[in-house]
Amino acid sequence: MMSRLVRSDSAWNRASARSSWTLPPSTLYTVVRPHEIRFCGPYSPVEIRIDRWGSGMSYVLDFQETDRSQGAVIGGKGANLAELSRLDGIDVPDGFCVTTDAFRRVMAEKPEIDDLLEQLSHVGPDDRDVIRVLSVQIRRVIEESDIPDDLATEIVRSVTRLGEHAAFAVRSSATAEDLPTASFAGQQDTYLNVVGAVAILRHVSRCWGSLFTERAIAYRLKNGFDHRKVHMAVVVQRLVFPQASGILFTADPVTSDRTVATVDAGFGLGEALVSGLVNADVYKVRDGAVVDKTVARKQRAVRAAPKGGTYIQEIEPEWQNRPVLTDAQIVRLAQVGRDIEAHFGCPQDIEWCLVDDGFLIVQSRPITTLFPIPAVDDGENHVYVSVGHQQMMTDPMKPLGISVWQLTSPAPMREAGGRLFVDVTQRLASPAGSAALVETLGKSDPLIGDALQTVLDRGDFIRSSADEVPVGAPAGGAPALIDPDPAIVAELIAGSEVSLAAMKRDIVTKSGSELLDFIEADIQELRRILFDPRSGQVITTAMEATGWLNDRLREWLGEKNAADTLTQSVPHNVTSEMGLALLDVADALRPHPDVVAFLRHVEHAGIEDERFLDEL
Repeated sequence: MMSRLVRSDSAWNRASARSSWTLPPSTLYTVVRPHEIRFCGPYSPVEIRIDRWGSGMSYVLDFQETDRSQGAVIGGKGANLAELSRLDGIDVPDGFCVTTDAFRRVMAEKPEIDDLLEQLSHVGPDDRDVIRVLSVQIRRVIEESDIPDDLATEIVRSVTRLGEHAAFAVRSSATAEDLPTASFAGQQDTYLNVVGAVAILRHVSRCWGSLFTERAIAYRLKNGFDHRKVHMAVVVQRLVFPQASGILFTADPVTSDRTVATVDAGFGLGEALVSGLVNADVYKVRDGAVVDKTVARKQRAVRAAPKGGTYIQEIEPEWQNRPVLTDAQIVRLAQVGRDIEAHFGCPQDIEWCLVDDGFLIVQSRPITTLFPIPAVDDGENHVYVSVGHQQMMTDPMKPLGISVWQLTSPAPMREAGGRLFVDVTQRLASPAGSAALVETLGKSDPLIGDALQTVLDRGDFIRSSADEVPVGAPAGGAPALIDPDPAIVAELIAGSEVSLAAMKRDIVTKSGSELLDFIEADIQELRRILFDPRSGQVITTAMEATGWLNDRLREWLGEKNAADTLTQSVPHNVTSEMGLALLDVADALRPHPDVVAFLRHVEHAGIEDERFLDEL
């Protein structure tokens, strides 16, 4: 039987080119890592390992040899650049990655780093002074370490292939950066216009050390990243000398509008924008047209110095107020961004350079600051109303809470960012429905009412439709009013209590899968109780009565929202009963000064919800 390769990768292919292997013809073998092969013979598995730091290991990968699936090997920035270099129509300057295996090797050869990382594991994100001291110590150890000869040889060989005397950008590429949920943008180092093999090796070491900048350490501590599990690759890329450069956001970073691309542009290298040295031109593009343009006064630009490094150049007065890009270039760049966004499947933050009227892409990462939106694929605009804000619950919900809400709600609820939303687009598309919706939601939350009215006033966001009530629509199609009758409320409460008693009686007899089936069935009973038609009528009638009383009492007595105060003393007001119960708790705690002091300072102390009871 012929040998069959089950899994391979480009790093192994390069390593195997340097060595000769004879494989048993009846063996199934798998490449597990670039330095490890496992042979599974007919009797028992045999594992053969290449020396981890031996000559069979490749520490350098060209962009074309890898892709975005290799983030653990070449870091987030390297993985995205490698992926971009494979896309048709996307121009990326040539380059290579020094892998995380090289970083791990250097770290392993410096045992004193282990002691420093152990100290760092006991530090909090707000311990700035301690973080500063440990950052300096760790970076010094890494940056002063000699790069092993075989590793240095590989790096120099790749530099020579791209141009021994060419200028390069040497850029950090950590395994925990440029992720969909965490960017680490600007927290590790980038060096521009590095010329010569010796300088490149020195700046590779500096990039390794920059994994432990103060900002990066604090960010990892705050977001729960383990310092020992984050590794650093380094991108070495041919430097381009652009007329202009900047950042393209395929979604508006201010409004989160996914239909608007925003371009920041300045003359020279992008470092001027990143460092805040100059104000950028800002262009906005929607549907292939420039819809907004702000041209800034640009007095300076960062340029590459002839002998390496960069310098600041004063821009001639006649150029300072000129647009950096033409409208045609802006639209063309926005389309490049849309192509990249389509490939990665989410809005992107893209770094670009303009060279001879062509755009080169030097980075693309997910935009992590956008609030997530429910996933739809119909290409239409949608308007969602937050369920939590209607209930004064603005924090994210736990998965179990989301699941219960979705199972009990008569209207479909969509989840995004740990919160639930109802799609009100159909209701807003109906002239009568939109008026009722804005009025109803505006009473409970004026800000939501104002936001909905703003959407309607735009005129072009929602297509108007004939008046019809969507199935399962929430507010806007309120139940008919009924004559006030306290007996109805008592009957509804009694029915709920009977159902609750039956559930408590029967649930204790269930276990295992029967318990789950029982809970699922009981949720349907809960829906029946919650959405009894008379409940909706009672609530609507009470809301109308409250509104009438507020209006009249303000007119007669000059008091605002007097009815809201009166409802606090009405029987069966759960909110008032909870408030009174909390007052009883406060009375019980008041004789205990330590507890009172703890409660007064709990928020300032930064104690998380999960730790609150333990600390108390």
